[in-house]
Amino acid sequence: MRISEMFFSVQGEGRLAGVPSVFIRTSGCNLRCHWCDTPYASWNPEGEEMSVAEILAEVEKHPTRFVVVTGGEPMIAKGMPELLKALKDAGKHITIETAGTIAPEGVPCDLASLSPKLHHSTPSVAQAGQAWHDRHEKTRWQPEVVRAWCQAYEHQLKFVVGSEADCAEVEQMIAGAGVETPPENVLLMPEGKTVQGLHESALQVVEWCKQRGWRYCPRIHVDLYGNTRGT
Repeated sequence: MRISEMFFSVQGEGRLAGVPSVFIRTSGCNLRCHWCDTPYASWNPEGEEMSVAEILAEVEKHPTRFVVVTGGEPMIAKGMPELLKALKDAGKHITIETAGTIAPEGVPCDLASLSPKLHHSTPSVAQAGQAWHDRHEKTRWQPEVVRAWCQAYEHQLKFVVGSEADCAEVEQMIAGAGVETPPENVLLMPEGKTVQGLHESALQVVEWCKQRGWRYCPRIHVDLYGNTRGT
C-alpha cells in the first residue's frame, strides 16, 4: 500500500478533536477538490510502499489506541481491508476519513468520518482539465454509499462551507440521501487553508450551525501548527 505519511499528533477535527492519534495517510484519490489541502496525497500523489506489518509496527510505537486512516481517499488503497482488520485485531480504535464515494463493505471501523463534497469543490476545466472536472462532478456525491456508511457505523458528516447557499445544499443532500442522523452529527468547517483564512469566516459558520443545530468543526491542528505536513 502506498503511504504518503504517518505521524503521531492530535485529532484536529470532529467528535474526537484533541485526542492523541496515529495518522495513516494513504496516497491516491478519486477526486480533485479545487481547495484540497493535501495535494501530495491526491493531485500529485507521492509516498512509499509499505506492507500491513510495517504500518502496524509503526503504529505500535506510539502510546495511543486511536488510529485515523485518511488520504487522499483511503478506501481506494490496495490492501485497505487487510490493514483495517489488522488494526482492529491489535485493539485499535479506527476512524476512517473518507469522502463517502466507496462502499464500506463491512470493513472494521469505529467512527466513519464522512466528508461528502459539495458542488463548489469541483475544479475548473482550466485548473484540472476537462476529464478530471467531469469525473469529480460525477463522482463527488454518492448518496447510496453515504447512506450505507451511516447505517453501518457510528458516523459524523463533515462539510466544508463558504456560503449560506452551501448550507442549503447540505440540507438537500442529507434529505435526498435519506440519511437519518441527529443534527449534532452534521459538522460544518470553514473553507480555508490558513489560520487567518479559517478565523475570518469562523463566526459566520458558527451562526449557521446555531440556526440548524449542527456542530461547528474547528481545525485544531491548523491552529496549533499551521497548514503543515505531519501534524
